[in-house]
Amino acid sequence: MAMIDATRPDHASASGAGVSGTPRQHRQMRNVRLAVLGLIGLCAAAVVFVVQFPANALVSKETPEPVTGNATWFYGLGMPYGGCGMPQVNLESQDFVALNVYDLPGDYSTFYNRPMDASLADEMGMWDNGHNCGRWVRVTIGDYCTGTNDGATNEAFCREGSWVTDDYNGATLDMLVADSCGDGNAWCRDDPYHLDLARDSLNRFVKDGSPVGDMDPDSWNNRQIEWQFIEAPDYTGDIKIGFLQSAQVWWPAISVSHLPNGIHDVEYYQNGTWQSALMNGDMGQAYIIGGTAESGTQFQIRIRDVNDELINDGRVYSFTFPDSCGTSCNGAYTETEYTTSTEPVTPSADPSTSGICTAEYVTTGSWPDGFMATVTVSADDVAVEGWTVRWTLGADQTLGDVWDAVKSVDGSEVTVTNVAWNRTIEAGSSRTFGLVGTGTTSVPALTCTSP
Repeated sequence: MAMIDATRPDHASASGAGVSGTPRQHRQMRNVRLAVLGLIGLCAAAVVFVVQFPANALVSKETPEPVTGNATWFYGLGMPYGGCGMPQVNLESQDFVALNVYDLPGDYSTFYNRPMDASLADEMGMWDNGHNCGRWVRVTIGDYCTGTNDGATNEAFCREGSWVTDDYNGATLDMLVADSCGDGNAWCRDDPYHLDLARDSLNRFVKDGSPVGDMDPDSWNNRQIEWQFIEAPDYTGDIKIGFLQSAQVWWPAISVSHLPNGIHDVEYYQNGTWQSALMNGDMGQAYIIGGTAESGTQFQIRIRDVNDELINDGRVYSFTFPDSCGTSCNGAYTETEYTTSTEPVTPSADPSTSGICTAEYVTTGSWPDGFMATVTVSADDVAVEGWTVRWTLGADQTLGDVWDAVKSVDGSEVTVTNVAWNRTIEAGSSRTFGLVGTGTTSVPALTCTSP
Protein backbone atom coordinates (compact mmCIF):
# COMPACT_ATOMS: atom_id res chain seq x y z
CA MET A 1 0.00 0.00 0.00
CA ALA A 2 2.09 2.84 -1.32
CA MET A 3 1.91 6.51 -0.45
CA ILE A 4 2.60 9.11 -3.09
CA ASP A 5 4.10 12.52 -3.52
CA ALA A 6 2.67 14.86 -6.14
CA THR A 7 2.61 18.55 -6.98
CA ARG A 8 -0.34 20.21 -5.20
CA PRO A 9 -0.10 20.85 -1.43
CA ASP A 10 -3.82 21.63 -1.28
CA HIS A 11 -4.86 18.18 -2.48
CA ALA A 12 -5.17 15.03 -0.38
CA SER A 13 -6.27 11.61 -1.49
CA ALA A 14 -9.35 9.83 -0.24
CA SER A 15 -7.29 7.36 1.75
CA GLY A 16 -5.49 10.03 3.71
CA ALA A 17 -2.04 10.12 2.11
CA GLY A 18 -0.30 13.46 2.08
CA VAL A 19 0.20 14.87 -1.40
CA SER A 20 3.24 17.12 -1.72
CA GLY A 21 4.64 18.91 1.30
CA THR A 22 5.23 16.44 4.14
CA PRO A 23 3.45 13.14 3.46
CA ARG A 24 1.74 11.57 6.43
CA GLN A 25 2.12 8.05 7.70
CA HIS A 26 0.73 5.85 4.98
CA ARG A 27 0.12 2.39 6.33
CA GLN A 28 -1.71 0.88 9.23
CA MET A 29 -0.75 -2.41 10.82
CA ARG A 30 -1.77 -5.24 8.51
CA ASN A 31 -3.43 -8.21 10.15
CA VAL A 32 -2.22 -11.21 8.21
CA ARG A 33 -5.20 -13.34 9.24
CA LEU A 34 -7.63 -10.87 7.71
CA ALA A 35 -5.75 -11.18 4.45
CA VAL A 36 -7.02 -14.74 4.17
CA LEU A 37 -10.51 -13.30 3.87
CA GLY A 38 -9.36 -10.66 1.44
CA LEU A 39 -9.91 -7.85 3.93
CA ILE A 40 -6.78 -5.97 3.00
CA GLY A 41 -6.64 -2.22 3.45
CA LEU A 42 -6.41 0.11 0.49
CA CYS A 43 -3.45 2.36 -0.22
CA ALA A 44 -2.85 5.84 -1.39
CA ALA A 45 -0.96 6.12 -4.66
CA ALA A 46 -0.60 8.59 -7.48
CA VAL A 47 0.09 8.46 -11.17
CA VAL A 48 0.39 10.91 -14.02
CA PHE A 49 0.08 10.04 -17.68
CA VAL A 50 0.10 11.94 -20.90
CA VAL A 51 -3.44 10.91 -21.87
CA GLN A 52 -6.54 9.52 -20.26
CA PHE A 53 -7.21 5.86 -21.09
CA PRO A 54 -10.45 4.39 -22.44
CA ALA A 55 -12.23 1.75 -20.42
CA ASN A 56 -10.42 -1.60 -20.13
CA ALA A 57 -7.30 -0.26 -21.83
CA LEU A 58 -5.00 -2.71 -20.06
CA VAL A 59 -4.19 -5.18 -22.81
CA SER A 60 -1.81 -7.51 -21.00
CA LYS A 61 -0.68 -7.91 -17.41
CA GLU A 62 2.44 -9.64 -18.69
CA THR A 63 3.75 -6.56 -20.61
CA PRO A 64 6.17 -8.51 -22.84
CA GLU A 65 7.41 -5.26 -24.37
CA PRO A 66 8.34 -1.99 -22.62
CA VAL A 67 5.32 0.12 -21.71
CA THR A 68 5.08 3.83 -20.96
CA GLY A 69 3.52 4.97 -17.72
CA ASN A 70 4.09 7.57 -15.10
CA ALA A 71 5.50 7.42 -11.62
CA THR A 72 5.47 9.14 -8.29
CA TRP A 73 7.32 8.14 -5.13
CA PHE A 74 6.35 6.79 -1.71
CA TYR A 75 8.27 6.45 1.53
CA GLY A 76 8.16 2.71 2.19
CA LEU A 77 6.12 -0.39 2.88
CA GLY A 78 5.03 0.40 6.42
CA MET A 79 4.48 -2.26 9.07
CA PRO A 80 4.46 -5.16 9.24
CA TYR A 81 4.15 -6.08 5.54
CA GLY A 82 4.05 -4.67 2.08
CA GLY A 83 1.31 -5.73 -0.28
CA CYS A 84 3.24 -8.86 -1.25
CA GLY A 85 3.43 -10.13 2.35
CA MET A 86 7.09 -9.31 3.04
CA PRO A 87 8.49 -6.90 5.63
CA GLN A 88 10.60 -4.21 4.00
CA VAL A 89 13.72 -5.17 5.97
CA ASN A 90 13.56 -8.71 4.53
CA LEU A 91 13.31 -7.70 0.87
CA GLU A 92 16.25 -8.71 -1.30
CA SER A 93 16.38 -5.14 -2.62
CA GLN A 94 15.47 -1.77 -1.17
CA ASP A 95 14.71 -0.58 -4.70
CA PHE A 96 11.04 -1.49 -4.98
CA VAL A 97 7.78 -0.41 -6.60
CA ALA A 98 4.02 -0.65 -6.10
CA LEU A 99 1.58 -1.66 -8.85
CA ASN A 100 -2.03 -0.58 -9.38
CA VAL A 101 -4.70 -2.85 -7.93
CA TYR A 102 -7.43 -1.66 -10.31
CA ASP A 103 -7.85 -0.79 -13.97
CA LEU A 104 -10.96 1.40 -13.79
CA PRO A 105 -10.49 4.42 -16.08
CA GLY A 106 -13.13 7.03 -15.35
CA ASP A 107 -14.39 5.15 -12.26
CA TYR A 108 -12.99 6.69 -9.09
CA SER A 109 -15.38 5.38 -6.45
CA THR A 110 -15.56 1.61 -6.92
CA PHE A 111 -13.51 -0.52 -4.53
CA TYR A 112 -13.74 -4.28 -4.83
CA ASN A 113 -13.00 -6.83 -2.15
CA ARG A 114 -9.49 -8.19 -2.35
CA PRO A 115 -8.55 -10.59 -3.77
CA MET A 116 -10.81 -9.63 -6.64
CA ASP A 117 -13.16 -12.26 -8.03
CA ALA A 118 -12.12 -13.91 -11.28
CA SER A 119 -15.22 -12.46 -12.94
CA LEU A 120 -13.60 -9.02 -12.53
CA ALA A 121 -10.54 -9.81 -14.64
CA ASP A 122 -11.14 -6.76 -16.85
CA GLU A 123 -11.08 -4.49 -13.79
CA MET A 124 -7.79 -5.84 -12.40
CA GLY A 125 -4.71 -3.67 -12.67
CA MET A 126 -1.11 -4.74 -13.13
CA TRP A 127 -1.16 -5.97 -9.52
CA ASP A 128 -3.16 -8.92 -10.92
CA ASN A 129 -4.38 -10.07 -7.48
CA GLY A 130 -0.78 -10.31 -6.28
CA HIS A 131 0.41 -12.54 -9.11
CA ASN A 132 3.08 -10.04 -10.16
CA CYS A 133 4.61 -9.98 -6.68
CA GLY A 134 8.29 -10.77 -6.40
CA ARG A 135 8.98 -9.89 -10.03
CA TRP A 136 11.53 -7.36 -11.19
CA VAL A 137 10.99 -4.37 -13.45
CA ARG A 138 13.58 -2.37 -15.39
CA VAL A 139 12.61 1.30 -15.16
CA THR A 140 13.88 4.09 -17.42
CA ILE A 141 13.30 7.75 -16.54
CA GLY A 142 11.44 9.85 -19.13
CA ASP A 143 10.06 13.39 -19.41
CA TYR A 144 8.57 15.46 -16.61
CA CYS A 145 5.53 17.72 -16.62
CA THR A 146 5.79 21.50 -16.29
CA GLY A 147 2.06 21.87 -15.66
CA THR A 148 -0.45 20.68 -13.07
CA ASN A 149 -0.75 16.99 -12.22
CA ASP A 150 -2.88 16.68 -9.13
CA GLY A 151 -4.76 13.45 -9.81
CA ALA A 152 -8.06 15.27 -10.02
CA THR A 153 -10.83 13.06 -11.33
CA ASN A 154 -12.05 13.60 -14.89
CA GLU A 155 -9.14 15.92 -15.62
CA ALA A 156 -6.32 15.54 -18.10
CA PHE A 157 -2.81 14.96 -16.90
CA CYS A 158 -0.21 17.69 -17.31
CA ARG A 159 -2.77 20.48 -17.58
CA GLU A 160 -1.49 23.91 -18.58
CA GLY A 161 1.99 22.54 -19.22
CA SER A 162 4.00 20.21 -21.36
CA TRP A 163 6.31 17.21 -21.11
CA VAL A 164 9.98 18.17 -21.29
CA THR A 165 13.32 16.42 -21.09
CA ASP A 166 16.19 17.08 -18.70
CA ASP A 167 19.46 15.51 -17.62
CA TYR A 168 17.70 12.59 -15.91
CA ASN A 169 16.13 11.20 -19.09
CA GLY A 170 17.51 7.74 -19.83
CA ALA A 171 18.57 6.89 -16.27
CA THR A 172 17.67 3.30 -15.40
CA LEU A 173 17.22 1.10 -12.34
CA ASP A 174 16.07 -2.48 -11.75
CA MET A 175 13.40 -2.59 -9.06
CA LEU A 176 11.40 -5.23 -7.19
CA VAL A 177 7.59 -5.43 -7.13
CA ALA A 178 6.82 -5.38 -3.40
CA ASP A 179 3.62 -3.40 -2.86
CA SER A 180 0.16 -2.54 -4.16
CA CYS A 181 -1.88 0.65 -4.41
CA GLY A 182 -5.59 1.02 -5.00
CA ASP A 183 -6.55 4.64 -4.41
CA GLY A 184 -9.53 6.35 -6.06
CA ASN A 185 -7.85 9.22 -7.89
CA ALA A 186 -7.34 9.73 -11.62
CA TRP A 187 -3.70 8.71 -11.44
CA CYS A 188 -4.47 5.24 -10.11
CA ARG A 189 -7.57 4.63 -12.17
CA ASP A 190 -6.68 6.19 -15.55
CA ASP A 191 -3.07 5.05 -15.96
CA PRO A 192 -2.75 1.25 -15.95
CA TYR A 193 1.04 1.36 -16.33
CA HIS A 194 1.77 3.66 -13.42
CA LEU A 195 4.61 2.76 -11.06
CA ASP A 196 4.98 4.11 -7.55
CA LEU A 197 8.69 4.12 -6.72
CA ALA A 198 10.46 3.86 -3.37
CA ARG A 199 11.63 7.36 -2.47
CA ASP A 200 15.15 6.35 -1.48
CA SER A 201 15.65 4.71 -4.87
CA LEU A 202 15.40 7.94 -6.86
CA ASN A 203 19.06 8.82 -6.57
CA ARG A 204 20.16 5.26 -7.29
CA PHE A 205 18.99 5.50 -10.90
CA VAL A 206 22.05 5.14 -13.12
CA LYS A 207 22.98 7.12 -16.22
CA ASP A 208 26.24 6.85 -18.13
CA GLY A 209 27.52 4.36 -15.58
CA SER A 210 26.97 6.50 -12.46
CA PRO A 211 24.08 7.15 -10.06
CA VAL A 212 22.27 10.39 -10.83
CA GLY A 213 22.81 11.40 -7.20
CA ASP A 214 20.53 14.43 -6.95
CA MET A 215 17.14 13.43 -8.34
CA ASP A 216 15.47 14.33 -5.06
CA PRO A 217 11.70 14.57 -4.58
CA ASP A 218 11.67 18.31 -5.23
CA SER A 219 13.10 17.60 -8.68
CA TRP A 220 10.73 14.76 -9.43
CA ASN A 221 7.92 16.64 -11.19
CA ASN A 222 5.73 13.58 -11.81
CA ARG A 223 7.79 11.96 -14.49
CA GLN A 224 6.94 9.57 -17.21
CA ILE A 225 8.80 6.27 -17.16
CA GLU A 226 9.24 3.33 -19.50
CA TRP A 227 9.38 -0.11 -17.95
CA GLN A 228 9.09 -3.84 -18.50
CA PHE A 229 9.24 -7.01 -16.44
CA ILE A 230 12.58 -8.81 -16.34
CA GLU A 231 13.90 -11.92 -14.64
CA ALA A 232 15.81 -11.32 -11.40
CA PRO A 233 19.06 -9.61 -12.44
CA ASP A 234 22.33 -11.43 -11.68
CA TYR A 235 20.44 -14.05 -9.70
CA THR A 236 22.46 -16.25 -7.34
CA GLY A 237 21.63 -18.54 -4.44
CA ASP A 238 18.15 -19.85 -3.79
CA ILE A 239 14.80 -18.78 -2.38
CA LYS A 240 14.18 -17.71 1.22
CA ILE A 241 11.29 -18.99 3.32
CA GLY A 242 9.90 -17.38 6.47
CA PHE A 243 6.87 -17.94 8.69
CA LEU A 244 4.54 -14.97 9.15
CA GLN A 245 3.24 -13.41 12.32
CA SER A 246 0.69 -15.67 14.10
CA ALA A 247 1.72 -18.68 12.01
CA GLN A 248 1.12 -21.95 13.84
CA VAL A 249 0.60 -25.61 13.04
CA TRP A 250 -3.10 -25.00 12.38
CA TRP A 251 -2.31 -21.99 10.17
CA PRO A 252 1.18 -22.40 8.68
CA ALA A 253 1.51 -19.12 6.77
CA ILE A 254 4.81 -18.53 4.99
CA SER A 255 6.33 -15.94 2.66
CA VAL A 256 8.70 -16.91 -0.13
CA SER A 257 11.26 -14.41 -1.41
CA HIS A 258 14.49 -14.08 -3.41
CA LEU A 259 12.72 -15.51 -6.44
CA PRO A 260 14.34 -15.99 -9.86
CA ASN A 261 11.19 -14.97 -11.76
CA GLY A 262 8.23 -14.17 -9.53
CA ILE A 263 5.80 -16.63 -7.98
CA HIS A 264 2.44 -17.94 -9.16
CA ASP A 265 1.94 -20.91 -6.88
CA VAL A 266 3.28 -22.77 -3.87
CA GLU A 267 2.61 -26.49 -3.80
CA TYR A 268 2.92 -28.50 -0.59
CA TYR A 269 3.31 -32.24 -0.22
CA GLN A 270 0.77 -33.90 2.06
CA ASN A 271 -0.27 -37.52 2.49
CA GLY A 272 1.62 -38.54 -0.63
CA THR A 273 0.30 -35.91 -3.08
CA TRP A 274 1.16 -32.37 -4.18
CA GLN A 275 -1.49 -29.80 -3.33
CA SER A 276 -1.81 -26.16 -4.34
CA ALA A 277 -1.55 -23.76 -1.40
CA LEU A 278 -3.99 -20.91 -0.76
CA MET A 279 -2.58 -17.43 -1.33
CA ASN A 280 -2.90 -15.27 1.77
CA GLY A 281 -5.45 -12.78 0.45
CA ASP A 282 -3.79 -11.04 -2.50
CA MET A 283 -0.37 -10.87 -0.84
CA GLY A 284 1.29 -12.70 -3.69
CA GLN A 285 4.35 -14.06 -1.89
CA ALA A 286 2.43 -15.32 1.17
CA TYR A 287 0.73 -18.72 1.20
CA ILE A 288 -1.01 -21.02 3.67
CA ILE A 289 0.64 -24.42 3.32
CA GLY A 290 0.10 -27.81 4.95
CA GLY A 291 2.38 -30.34 6.61
CA THR A 292 3.55 -33.61 5.10
CA ALA A 293 0.91 -35.09 7.40
CA GLU A 294 -2.23 -33.16 8.31
CA SER A 295 -1.52 -30.70 11.12
CA GLY A 296 2.11 -31.85 11.17
CA THR A 297 5.16 -29.67 11.73
CA GLN A 298 7.22 -30.95 8.81
CA PHE A 299 6.77 -29.22 5.46
CA GLN A 300 7.84 -29.84 1.89
CA ILE A 301 7.08 -27.35 -0.86
CA ARG A 302 7.95 -26.49 -4.42
CA ILE A 303 7.44 -23.20 -6.27
CA ARG A 304 5.96 -22.24 -9.63
CA ASP A 305 7.08 -18.99 -11.26
CA VAL A 306 5.14 -16.49 -13.39
CA ASN A 307 5.28 -18.91 -16.32
CA ASP A 308 3.70 -21.60 -14.11
CA GLU A 309 6.93 -23.57 -14.38
CA LEU A 310 8.52 -25.29 -11.39
CA ILE A 311 11.63 -23.39 -10.37
CA ASN A 312 15.01 -25.08 -10.21
CA ASP A 313 13.72 -28.15 -12.10
CA GLY A 314 11.11 -28.90 -9.46
CA ARG A 315 13.42 -28.62 -6.46
CA VAL A 316 11.72 -29.70 -3.21
CA TYR A 317 12.31 -27.56 -0.10
CA SER A 318 11.95 -29.35 3.26
CA PHE A 319 11.71 -27.54 6.61
CA THR A 320 10.01 -27.68 9.99
CA PHE A 321 7.95 -25.30 12.09
CA PRO A 322 10.52 -23.15 13.93
CA ASP A 323 11.24 -24.07 17.54
CA SER A 324 11.68 -20.35 18.22
CA CYS A 325 7.99 -19.80 17.42
CA GLY A 326 6.73 -22.16 20.13
CA THR A 327 3.08 -22.67 19.31
CA SER A 328 2.73 -19.40 17.35
CA CYS A 329 5.21 -17.08 15.63
CA ASN A 330 5.34 -13.64 17.22
CA GLY A 331 7.66 -11.79 14.85
CA ALA A 332 6.49 -10.41 11.54
CA TYR A 333 8.82 -12.81 9.71
CA THR A 334 10.73 -15.80 11.09
CA GLU A 335 13.13 -17.12 8.50
CA THR A 336 13.59 -20.88 8.44
CA GLU A 337 16.40 -23.05 7.17
CA TYR A 338 15.61 -25.84 4.74
CA THR A 339 17.11 -28.78 2.90
CA THR A 340 16.53 -29.56 -0.76
CA SER A 341 15.94 -32.70 -2.78
CA THR A 342 14.75 -33.71 -6.21
CA GLU A 343 11.86 -35.80 -4.89
CA PRO A 344 9.57 -35.48 -1.86
CA VAL A 345 10.42 -37.52 1.22
CA THR A 346 7.43 -38.11 3.48
CA PRO A 347 8.10 -39.84 6.82
CA SER A 348 4.37 -40.39 7.39
CA ALA A 349 4.07 -42.32 4.11
CA ASP A 350 6.38 -45.07 5.43
CA PRO A 351 5.92 -46.04 9.09
CA SER A 352 9.36 -47.65 9.16
CA THR A 353 10.93 -44.20 8.84
CA SER A 354 9.41 -43.02 12.13
CA GLY A 355 11.80 -42.76 15.05
CA ILE A 356 11.71 -44.23 18.54
CA CYS A 357 9.69 -42.50 21.26
CA THR A 358 9.91 -42.58 25.04
CA ALA A 359 7.36 -41.42 27.63
CA GLU A 360 7.82 -40.02 31.15
CA TYR A 361 5.03 -39.71 33.74
CA VAL A 362 5.19 -36.93 36.35
CA THR A 363 2.56 -36.39 39.06
CA THR A 364 1.71 -32.69 39.15
CA GLY A 365 -0.95 -32.76 41.89
CA SER A 366 -2.65 -35.13 44.32
CA TRP A 367 -5.43 -35.21 46.91
CA PRO A 368 -6.87 -37.96 49.14
CA ASP A 369 -8.87 -39.65 46.39
CA GLY A 370 -7.28 -38.43 43.18
CA PHE A 371 -4.30 -37.14 41.23
CA MET A 372 -3.18 -35.11 38.22
CA ALA A 373 -0.22 -35.93 35.98
CA THR A 374 1.65 -34.83 32.86
CA VAL A 375 3.16 -37.26 30.37
CA THR A 376 6.04 -36.11 28.17
CA VAL A 377 6.54 -37.99 24.90
CA SER A 378 9.99 -37.52 23.36
CA ALA A 379 11.64 -38.45 20.08
CA ASP A 380 15.22 -39.65 19.76
CA ASP A 381 17.45 -38.49 16.92
CA VAL A 382 14.81 -39.37 14.29
CA ALA A 383 11.47 -37.56 14.06
CA VAL A 384 8.38 -39.42 15.27
CA GLU A 385 5.28 -39.52 13.06
CA GLY A 386 2.43 -40.59 15.34
CA TRP A 387 2.78 -42.04 18.85
CA THR A 388 0.95 -44.27 21.35
CA VAL A 389 1.54 -44.47 25.13
CA ARG A 390 0.28 -47.44 27.19
CA TRP A 391 0.20 -48.32 30.92
CA THR A 392 -1.78 -50.31 33.48
CA LEU A 393 -3.96 -48.61 36.09
CA GLY A 394 -3.58 -49.46 39.76
CA ALA A 395 -6.19 -51.69 41.42
CA ASP A 396 -8.19 -48.76 42.82
CA GLN A 397 -7.51 -46.27 40.00
CA THR A 398 -9.76 -44.94 37.28
CA LEU A 399 -8.73 -42.57 34.49
CA GLY A 400 -10.69 -39.35 34.08
CA ASP A 401 -10.13 -36.58 31.56
CA VAL A 402 -7.14 -36.55 29.22
CA TRP A 403 -6.21 -33.43 27.25
CA ASP A 404 -4.00 -32.95 24.18
CA ALA A 405 -4.39 -36.66 23.40
CA VAL A 406 -7.06 -39.34 22.88
CA LYS A 407 -7.60 -42.02 25.53
CA SER A 408 -8.93 -45.56 25.35
CA VAL A 409 -9.42 -47.76 28.46
CA ASP A 410 -9.97 -51.52 28.32
CA GLY A 411 -10.36 -52.78 31.89
CA SER A 412 -7.18 -51.58 33.55
CA GLU A 413 -5.22 -51.16 30.30
CA VAL A 414 -4.84 -47.55 29.12
CA THR A 415 -3.96 -46.52 25.57
CA VAL A 416 -3.36 -42.83 24.74
CA THR A 417 -2.62 -41.63 21.20
CA ASN A 418 -1.71 -38.32 19.65
CA VAL A 419 -4.19 -35.81 18.26
CA ALA A 420 -3.68 -34.30 14.79
CA TRP A 421 -1.70 -31.23 15.79
CA ASN A 422 0.89 -33.04 17.94
CA ARG A 423 1.27 -36.13 15.75
CA THR A 424 4.77 -35.11 14.64
CA ILE A 425 7.61 -34.88 17.16
CA GLU A 426 10.78 -33.51 15.66
CA ALA A 427 14.09 -35.23 16.37
CA GLY A 428 15.21 -34.38 19.90
CA SER A 429 11.90 -32.68 20.74
CA SER A 430 8.90 -33.63 22.84
CA ARG A 431 5.13 -33.23 23.27
CA THR A 432 3.04 -33.42 26.42
CA PHE A 433 -0.45 -34.43 27.44
CA GLY A 434 -2.21 -34.20 30.76
CA LEU A 435 -4.64 -36.34 32.74
CA VAL A 436 -6.61 -36.61 35.98
CA GLY A 437 -7.65 -39.77 37.77
CA THR A 438 -9.11 -41.15 40.98
CA GLY A 439 -7.56 -43.54 43.46
CA THR A 440 -4.12 -43.88 44.99
CA THR A 441 -1.37 -41.74 43.51
CA SER A 442 1.37 -43.77 41.82
CA VAL A 443 3.83 -43.58 38.91
CA PRO A 444 3.10 -46.33 36.38
CA ALA A 445 5.55 -47.91 33.94
CA LEU A 446 4.92 -46.51 30.45
CA THR A 447 5.60 -47.85 27.01
CA CYS A 448 5.74 -45.69 23.88
CA THR A 449 5.50 -46.86 20.29
CA SER A 450 5.46 -45.07 16.95
CA PRO A 451 3.46 -44.86 14.86
